[in-house]
Amino acid sequence: MKKRIVVAISGASGVIYGTTLIKELLTHPIDVHVIITQAGRKIMAHELNHTGDVASFIKKDSTWSKHHEARLIKHEEDDFFAPPASGSFRHQGMVVVPCSMKTLSAIAAGHARNLLLRSADVCLKERRTLILVPRETPLSNIHIANMARASGAGAIILPPAPAFYFGPGTVQDMVDFVVGRILDQLGIEHELVKEWGHEHEL
Repeated sequence: MKKRIVVAISGASGVIYGTTLIKELLTHPIDVHVIITQAGRKIMAHELNHTGDVASFIKKDSTWSKHHEARLIKHEEDDFFAPPASGSFRHQGMVVVPCSMKTLSAIAAGHARNLLLRSADVCLKERRTLILVPRETPLSNIHIANMARASGAGAIILPPAPAFYFGPGTVQDMVDFVVGRILDQLGIEHELVKEWGHEHEL
């Protein structure tokens, strides 16, 4: 079966992590199902100066090319008839990036009031990979408790914490590091970041 990945962008700072992940996934023969909340669209307009959809934003990058078998499928956040809302829709993982504290708390509580939350809830009940990339600092005890609760239910908590040991020269380098770690969790090959110790190979 062709790989399917669900990517959701909620209303938190760091939309560039989500768009970079989508762009990288589309370089593989993967169906990428995208859910962006209304708040996520507002953050995209503010942080990336883009008011259109994700597809038109990605196409602005002339250095990028989509795999001929890749597909980007967009879903509205209020569409409970979309495939990711059902446990019968098999896929290889879902990523909420960035994940706001509001979204995190709803996932931890099983409050599936929109497609993003329902899709995440399905991942947990079906024991599928669910990666949450929480974007907030500092963290309150409530935030930490919600992360622990979501983790206990099966989610992977992957904070967007870029490393500096590889000598990043740009903001995009630091974004790529985080996206590379997400792809690692999904089991998808990439060249965004080299494995530790790679430079010492003979």
